[in-house]
Amino acid sequence: MTRFLSDLREFSGFDRFRMTGVGVMALALAVICGPALAEEGLKIQGDDTVVTVETEDGAIDITRKKTEAALIGGVLQPMVPVPGVTPVGELEVLEALKAKSAKVVDMRTTEWRTQATIPGSIHIPYTEVAMRLDELGCTGGQGAWECSAADDMIAFCNGPACPQSPTAIKAMVREGYPVEKIFYYRGGMQDWIVLGLTTAEDMF
Repeated sequence: MTRFLSDLREFSGFDRFRMTGVGVMALALAVICGPALAEEGLKIQGDDTVVTVETEDGAIDITRKKTEAALIGGVLQPMVPVPGVTPVGELEVLEALKAKSAKVVDMRTTEWRTQATIPGSIHIPYTEVAMRLDELGCTGGQGAWECSAADDMIAFCNGPACPQSPTAIKAMVREGYPVEKIFYYRGGMQDWIVLGLTTAEDMF
């Protein structure tokens, strides 16, 4: 294990960022156990677990496995959960955090947030967002929000297969939040951790 961690530091710059114990263990298991731990038959979209495509060599079934790097099984989410929402990546998230040009919102449950989150993000769980839009610049209350002065915000959750922030975005739009002020970091915590970016732990 010592040799593995040494190799990991050299390969990934491990000592330049913090990683949760869960993340280190997942990486260790991925290297030691390989694909043996992968979970088979995950959903791709809706209830579909197989997408068949025609190639020059005939039909090929595309399936999905849960790997050690994936935080959850989930179901793959679209890049644009609601028409008009803008997808963003890590550089846009970092710029928003640095310039305070948009609120970066962790929309996961508290249990997930306390394990690891993006430093500087705020926490509004997806189940509560329709009641807490005042924290994003709206006035009024649920069912009667006035959001003309709403903040630009970036929503994220556990990654490309996590439905929590897309669910929250849909609720926000139903409540009158301007769709052009909503940005979606689909990569979420999965991509953030895999890319070796700094995380914050024990945040509420």
